Amino acid sequence: MKKALSFEFFPPKTEEAQEKLRHTRKQLRQFQPEFFSCTFGAGGTTKDGTLNTVMEIMTEGTPAAPHLSCIGATYEGIAEILEEYKSHGIRHIVALRGDIPSGMVSLGDFRYASELVAFIREKHGDWFHIEVAAYPEYHPQAKNAQDDINNFVTKVKAGANSAITQYFFNADAYFAFVDEVQAKGVNIPIVPGILPITSSSQLVRFSDMCGAEVPRWLKLKLQSYGDDIASIKALGLDVTTALADKLLTQGAPSLHFYTLNQAGTVSTICQRLGY
Repeated sequence: MKKALSFEFFPPKTEEAQEKLRHTRKQLRQFQPEFFSCTFGAGGTTKDGTLNTVMEIMTEGTPAAPHLSCIGATYEGIAEILEEYKSHGIRHIVALRGDIPSGMVSLGDFRYASELVAFIREKHGDWFHIEVAAYPEYHPQAKNAQDDINNFVTKVKAGANSAITQYFFNADAYFAFVDEVQAKGVNIPIVPGILPITSSSQLVRFSDMCGAEVPRWLKLKLQSYGDDIASIKALGLDVTTALADKLLTQGAPSLHFYTLNQAGTVSTICQRLGY
C-alpha cells in the first residue's frame, strides 16, 4: 500500500489566483491526499483567507488543515480563532510560532510554538490533531543543535500528534534527526517536507530565509544552466524525485509537498514515485 501524501497551499489574494488554486487542487486530488494544508500569514495577516480556503477544500471533499502561527498574537485572539475553527468542524491544525513580521513591536503572549500547542490542548483537549514543524538541519534561530532538538521534544511533549519538516535535500539529515529525537522518547510521525525545484534564484532565496541547506554541487549545477528553465526543471525533478524515493523506501511515514500553489512539477514527482 502506498504511503500517504499531503500538499500545502497559501491563501490566494485575487479571484484569478483563487481559480488557479482550484485547478491545482483538482489536479492533486488524483493522488488521494491525506489532507491539504493552508498557510497563515505573519501576524495573522491572512486569517480570513486561510479559513475561507480551508472551508472550500473541505466542501470539495478533501480533509484540510489550517496553519496557525502565534507570534504577535494574544491568548484571546488565538482562543477566538480556535473556537471559529471548531465551529466549522475543523479538527486538524498546523501549529507554528511563525515569522516575526517586520516592524512588529510586541511579540504577543506566545514566545514558542510549544506554548501554542499547550494552549490548544488546555482549551480543547483532544479535539484537534496538532501538527508541528521540525527542522532536520536545525532552526535558523536556534542557539545550537542540541537546543533545537530540545525545543522540538518540548513541542511534542506539549501535545503534538505529528510533525512536518522544513524542506531539505540531504536525506541523512532527516534520518539523523528522527533517530536523535526518538532516542529522547519522541514517537510521533515526522513527515519530510519536499520543495519542488523550479527556479534556482527562488530556491536560493527561500533557503537563505529558512536556513535550509542547498548542497554546493546542486547550487553550482543550477547556476550553470543560467536562464535555461527547461534544464533547471529537469534537474529539479530528478533531484527531488530521488530524494522522495529514498525517504519513502528508508522509512519516512509519508511526504508533504510545498506546492507554491502549482500542480505541474509536484504531479510529475508523484507520478514518477508510482502514485
